[in-house]
Formats: sequence, C-alpha cells, structure tokens
Amino acid sequence: MQLDTNRFLRDLRSLRDIGRYRTGVHRPTYGAEDMASRHWLCERLVEVGLEPSIDGIGNVFGRGPATGTRLLAGSHLETQNHAGWLDGALGVVGALALARAGLPVDVCAYADEEGHYGNMIGSRSLIGDLSEQQIDLARNKNDGTSLRDALASAGLAGRPRLMPDLSRYKAAIEMHIEQGTQLESANHRVGVITGIVAIQHWRITFEGQQDHTGGTTMRERRDAGLSAVRFLSEIDQEFPRICGERTVWTTGRIVLEPNSTAIIPGRAEIDFSFRDLSSEVMERLRACLRRLLQESNRRERCTATMQQISELQPTLCDPAILDAFSLAAGELCP
Repeated sequence: MQLDTNRFLRDLRSLRDIGRYRTGVHRPTYGAEDMASRHWLCERLVEVGLEPSIDGIGNVFGRGPATGTRLLAGSHLETQNHAGWLDGALGVVGALALARAGLPVDVCAYADEEGHYGNMIGSRSLIGDLSEQQIDLARNKNDGTSLRDALASAGLAGRPRLMPDLSRYKAAIEMHIEQGTQLESANHRVGVITGIVAIQHWRITFEGQQDHTGGTTMRERRDAGLSAVRFLSEIDQEFPRICGERTVWTTGRIVLEPNSTAIIPGRAEIDFSFRDLSSEVMERLRACLRRLLQESNRRERCTATMQQISELQPTLCDPAILDAFSLAAGELCP
C-alpha cells in the first residue's frame, strides 16, 4: 500500500481554507462553513470511488462496494468556535487517503462530535441511539437555537437518517491529533489510545441577592459571585485527593448577573466538567462535587444547586485492534 502523502497534505490545507480564522478555523455545526466542508468532502469521496451522501442529521458517508468486510474510518468536520485546524480534519482526510490508496474503507464524517447541540448526535444516530424526541429537545449550547431549526437552515430537514449495517465493518478507526503535550514531552511521534474517557458536564448555580455595591456593607452582602469562586477553590483542593493519575477538570464558563461592578451579583452560573477513563474515579468525583455543594449551602449566604448537563460513559478500545496499531506504530516509528 502506498499513500499519496502530498495529496493528503493538500486536502488538509484545502479543508483548512473553509472557515479559516487566523491560525485556526471556525466551522460551528450546521453553519455555512460546516456545510461547505461537508459538500467539499462529498466531492472528494466521488474522486476516490466512494458513493457519497449527507443524511438527515448531517453525517457525511462515503460507501464503497456492497460486498466484503470493510473498515469504517473518519472523524468530524465541524469545530469548536475559533478552534485548531487539525481537530477532526486529520481523521477525515486520513480516512480519505486510505480509501484513495485502495483499501477497503468506508469514510464517515460524524455530525456534531464537538457537541454544539448535544453528545455525539451524529455517531449516536448511526447506531440508532438518537430518538426523534431527543432531536426535538436539543438546543445549541451557545445561542439556544433548536436542532430542528438548525437542520432546516442547513437544508437537511426531511432527509432520512442513515443507519448502516454495522456487521459490514471489522472495526471503526480514527486518526486524531493529540491536543496535548504528552507525546511531545516523551519524544514520541505517535501514540495508540487504550480507551475513550468518561465526561460529566455540570451546571452549578448560586442564588444570592442583587444590591448596590456602594450602599451595601460587606457584612450584609449575599454575593453569588464570591460563593461561586469559593466553591471552585474547594474543588481544586478536594479533587486532587481522590482523582486518578490522568483525571482532568475544567471550569469552562462563568456567568455573573447582572455582570456590573456597580451591582452585587445576585446570581452566578458555572459550567464545570471532569474526565477520566475509570468509572470508579468518576463516581468519586461526582460524590465529592455533591458533598462540596452541601457544604457550600451550609457555609454560604447563597443557595447553590447543580444540574447535570450531559454524561458520556468510558469505553475501552478493542484489544486486537490495539495490538495491530501498536505493531504498525512500532514498525513506522521505532
């Protein structure tokens, strides 16, 4: 097998030009740039001899001959807002290169892997794990646009959702940029992952009392912003005591209302997530978060509540596929 690496790099750079933003790209799900990238991929799929389609949830699928067992390879085309240009694109263009080399590969660009409208809605739709009711309820996490309206604006309303015969595939594979420093720090060129981590996303809300900053003494205040900051500080003290070796946690969004230095925040909202490969570790972190919330309610003058926004379960990769990848990686990058 001989891969056309020059064409691979040209395709990557061509895809980068769709939604290019400074050194990265901006292709939010179902936006004009995202849909342009999906049509771009369909044209490339025809060139490599695959039959392209875009289904009713936005998945792009390139199907080869009907006979024989194949691999399913790909990733996603949409991006986070103002994101890196290789996230997702590397896996899609890599799959395209495999098909161009004549390997028995079907190519897929899964819709909304970045979660603008929910958890993995494209890949879940492919395996029959996304109901029509869930589509009805889904909203864009940034602006509240309904998924139904977004699909209609993208020209996808009324199209059937593809649910392929999964027995056709020996495995589903994906090439991905690391998005970290572990390989580089260890002076390694490639890595083989052992599993997909669990993710829990929580929204924690603090309700205090909105008052004028000049006329309300510090002793009288019920400052929701301060309660939120102290809560996050407690997380950073407690999580290291119970986390795993590779646990990570992130505060991705803090909103204060009314967001003015002239008015004491009467409400604060935090979006917080944590990740680990171990279900046991995830349960410990969940329990710790709830305990810290209870302690905050006993200690603070503000009332705190928490709501789970989403949860993904951990998944270990197939040992046989790992062995094959490890062998190939060892030969190419000893």
